Amino acid sequence: MKKYFLLITLIASVTFVNGQDLLSGIEPEATEDFSIATFKSTRLINMHTIETTGPRTLDFRISHRFGAINSGANSMYGLDGPASIRLGLEYSPDGRFMFGIGRSSLDKLVDGFLKYKLLRQKTDNSMPISLTLLACAYYTTLNDPNKEANGYDKYEYTSSRFSYCYELMFARKFTPSFSLQVAPWFVHYNLVDNITDKNDVYGLSGLFRLKFTKRAAITVEYGYRMNDYTAAKTGSADDPYHNTFSVGYELETGGHVFQIHLTNSVGMTENQFFPHTESEWNDAGIRLGFNISRVFTL
Repeated sequence: MKKYFLLITLIASVTFVNGQDLLSGIEPEATEDFSIATFKSTRLINMHTIETTGPRTLDFRISHRFGAINSGANSMYGLDGPASIRLGLEYSPDGRFMFGIGRSSLDKLVDGFLKYKLLRQKTDNSMPISLTLLACAYYTTLNDPNKEANGYDKYEYTSSRFSYCYELMFARKFTPSFSLQVAPWFVHYNLVDNITDKNDVYGLSGLFRLKFTKRAAITVEYGYRMNDYTAAKTGSADDPYHNTFSVGYELETGGHVFQIHLTNSVGMTENQFFPHTESEWNDAGIRLGFNISRVFTL
């Protein structure tokens, strides 16, 4: 048990001591005309929020998900793994346009994204919402495990390794305590595993943050899949995938934020958790996770 205690203590320490306020790099140039801090970070749990970092601000992010809780006591209910991790670097030159790259252990994935805050909510409601555009690209570095058995390499063409995601994120800060975001999303795969699978998946996500004390908040995000992109009807008993659903607890202390959450998604990029979440909440197929952010002003 000592190693698990030390791990959690280390994660908390990095967040509290080194992490700076997750808002310290978000829109520092904003005036009282604009609603600021709709969310506390550029991501809520797994999903992007409408937020971008501030001008000339670099954000180094570590995202970690332990194994599934239903793996049992022998694996310490997921703390022994298998775990997944993503490392990312994100930068904004002007506080509205943002770009980033990342590397995930799951699928040995390299990802990149472009993000632009097109509209910003105003305190006088002359602009009642914020709108941010997001475009992502993903490249898997996996080797085809069935190359020798099948006699061909499914990744023979470089284009087969790519997939993409696009989102329109609409958000509003209703009160100092409550923020809501909805986003239609679209994921495209250049290559699918089965001939009956479709290359395109689309749906709708919802995120909200509810601050119930001066320093603590509950965060929730949900991704709904709309189309039948596998041989089974989406949402049917034969569907191997499930909608992604995550719940988090956010604690502000001394200008810093500590985040901990539970999610049924092992993947941390949109092409993984939107279409291909294989675990369910109702059988404890959920995972404990942490996000750590370190902001640098350049």
